[in-house]
Amino acid sequence: MNRPGFLGIDAGTQGLSVIFTDDDMQILAAGEAAYGMVPGLAPECYEQDPADWERALGAALADLRRKLSALGIEPDVRAVGICGQMHGEVLADELGRSLGPARLWCDGRNEAEGHALTDRLGVKMPKRITAARWLWTIRNRPEIAARTAHLTTPAGWLAFRLTGVWTLGVGDAAGMFPIDQATHDYDRRLLADFDALVHAAAGGRALRPLGDLLPRVRRAGTDGGTLDGHGASLLGLPVGTPVAPAEGDQPAALTGSLIGAAGMVSMSFGTSVVANAVGDRPFQGIARSVDHFCAPDGKPINMVWLRNGTTALNTVVEMFGNVTGGGRGDGFAAVIPQVLAAADDCGGLLALPFMDDEPGLGVSRGGSASVVGLNDSSATPGNVAKAMLLATMFNLRLGSEPLDAQGFPRGEIILSGGLAKTPALGQLLADVFNTPVTILDGAAEGTAWGAALLAKYRALAIAGRAPDWAAFLAGHASGKPTRFTPHAAAVRTLSERYARHKRLVELHSQLEGVTA
Repeated sequence: MNRPGFLGIDAGTQGLSVIFTDDDMQILAAGEAAYGMVPGLAPECYEQDPADWERALGAALADLRRKLSALGIEPDVRAVGICGQMHGEVLADELGRSLGPARLWCDGRNEAEGHALTDRLGVKMPKRITAARWLWTIRNRPEIAARTAHLTTPAGWLAFRLTGVWTLGVGDAAGMFPIDQATHDYDRRLLADFDALVHAAAGGRALRPLGDLLPRVRRAGTDGGTLDGHGASLLGLPVGTPVAPAEGDQPAALTGSLIGAAGMVSMSFGTSVVANAVGDRPFQGIARSVDHFCAPDGKPINMVWLRNGTTALNTVVEMFGNVTGGGRGDGFAAVIPQVLAAADDCGGLLALPFMDDEPGLGVSRGGSASVVGLNDSSATPGNVAKAMLLATMFNLRLGSEPLDAQGFPRGEIILSGGLAKTPALGQLLADVFNTPVTILDGAAEGTAWGAALLAKYRALAIAGRAPDWAAFLAGHASGKPTRFTPHAAAVRTLSERYARHKRLVELHSQLEGVTA
């Protein structure tokens, strides 16, 4: 049976997935394939061969087609959406040939370049931004830099291999170089400053201006190219099939969570924690806890990221689970009900969850997670575990303070990730931030679904029927979301605990000295 719909492609850090949806965005089948890192690299060095992404795409599509065939479905793909891991550095020559392995978002070799660019440009340039990687390449691999004619991301590379054109969605592009909100293009003044710095670093060698290397920026709904002969052959689709502008995983995840209006905040709690807030204007200045990129329609996104997520909580829960007789992995079933029953002041306990460093909060060394205030009455599994969970939420609030200081709206929190598996904890988050919390039900999550939504939006734009981006996303909400509104009494209690937590974080540097 011929079924019209949309193809979503997600190139992640460990593998690639593809999905096919119908016109109503119901996922009909998915395929996947894995790939690994380049072996033998030094610690903190992470590279992948771009050819592996293309091989994985072919394998994942074969997997998808087998599953669709078993359902009696022949896909009629109206448009293709692509997303991938942000901040990578993929280099190509004038003929579009890869110049070797790509350095990934997690590669840690360019911290000094991030600091140098932040100082020179006067905007936040974290070490993972692609421009910092390119400056490192200029300094450390000048022979490759001299041959480079194109610089893009993993998603941008796949888009080029499918369409033959160098374009990129504005969200992924913002992970390469800062975007000017007035033009929704790279900031020309900052490009000139970058080139001046590079001229000094290049030692007289001729290098192309960065603006000539970067892919052309495209917003959601605009032209991301169409499948050329190679792309059509690889995907098994007709030449000329529309392709949406390729996006980064974070903008695609926001799309998959249907987050598009200013004031909406996506929060995901896992081993790390991220809060992506849609802004109504650009952030002013530099804050160590806040990074910046763009939504697919160009709206500014302010991101607060915590390295220390639920790891300390998980450690405490499993410890108590073992003590009470449950095997490893059974602790949550035993302890979480006690967390939910514990008072909001945790019996007076405060905690620090720093199993690792936390650069955004000025914590330079981890390994000093702690609990303060234990006594005969407060030392219960529920109190200790809840104090650890609250510490992570408080740290996210602390990292968000620069946004509050500039008056950025925060009208609704969309919660996803591991914490959403215990929906009742959404109430605690609502009370900590004094903001309504929603856990979506029925709206598929994930970056591949976000990529498919981008494909649908491109198809609607071609037909002249594309609504406003936020309205488009809101129109795909389904099911019955779980919602939590702040409780005034809990907000007062947790605000008092938050003030104490901030003082404890300020003392952490002394703890680092004691535990060194």
